[in-house]
Amino acid sequence: MSAHPSGRHTRVAQWATGAVGKTLLRGVIDRDDLDLVALHVYSESKAGRDAGDIARRQPTGVLATTDIEVVIDARPDVVLHAPRLQLPYETHDDDLLRLLRSGANVITTSGQHFPRAHGPERERLFLDACEEGRSTLFGVGVSPGIVGERLALGLTGASVTLDRITIDEVLDARAMPDPDFAFTVMGMGSDPAALTGDGPLPTLYAALYLETIAFMCERMGVTYDEVVPDHRVVPALADLEVAAGSIARGTVATTEWRWHAMVDGRPFLTLAIIWTMEPDRAEYAGRDHWTIHLHGKPEMVVTLNLVEPNEPGSHTTAGQFVTAGPVLRAIDAVVAAPPGIFEPPVFAPFHL
Repeated sequence: MSAHPSGRHTRVAQWATGAVGKTLLRGVIDRDDLDLVALHVYSESKAGRDAGDIARRQPTGVLATTDIEVVIDARPDVVLHAPRLQLPYETHDDDLLRLLRSGANVITTSGQHFPRAHGPERERLFLDACEEGRSTLFGVGVSPGIVGERLALGLTGASVTLDRITIDEVLDARAMPDPDFAFTVMGMGSDPAALTGDGPLPTLYAALYLETIAFMCERMGVTYDEVVPDHRVVPALADLEVAAGSIARGTVATTEWRWHAMVDGRPFLTLAIIWTMEPDRAEYAGRDHWTIHLHGKPEMVVTLNLVEPNEPGSHTTAGQFVTAGPVLRAIDAVVAAPPGIFEPPVFAPFHL
């Protein structure tokens, strides 16, 4: 769908109202240049409720629905698609394709950052839907989405030589409230022996984060020989009570998903995603949320940390804001973009 005529508000549909979805919903309602026209929910208990009630805002006149056709019939310029990441990775494909074919642009926080990473067949799946609907797809979040694709890649533009990049993410997962996400999608509380390198969870995250690796390497003109997994799970030292529930001693309390993009037998790009329910352990205590390390001339290290908002009565975390922010900021660019898969521009990165 092409950009809206000058002066007309952008028609927005919000898809899903979990932690990030509610943050997006409030962001849409609070902006004068956006008109909320539809709200999709998965829970029957939310269906029929006013979007303002769900968002803790004034009534909007938009009622939540579980029916995708109601969303499509509202003729949104863009759908902010924020369901929970699910096993398998392709869970949301049918909805995404249906929305794109209908003519709605889609910005999603549930993967699809760089479908080309999975080969031409998967990329073609989305390109065909975009061509049919004259629509645009953009997958974005903070990681994947910002840390590697924008911050690290932008930083490589200051390199004269570049030998290796490492990106470490170390996040305290204790406040994650959703039991299904914490215990099913993240694998916390699992038997450590069950989270093998070829299991469903490593496979899910390999599909997601391969898109960051492939995007970064393509922009730098780097052809990697293979992506090698290097995973570790860490059992809890004691029984834990966290926001999502209980984690028994000896079950998984930390997951370290790590991949190395290998070039000529050596790691060129290493991406580590470490989520822990025991952030005070010696190996995690005091570590920055993200550390980008460029080995070359010059050698550079950049760290990024989230600061929780000091807003009494608010339940929105810094993690929810930093995931929702890139979606809200992308609306105008995605609506104005030509049909296809939107790929954010990167100015003058390092190039082999």
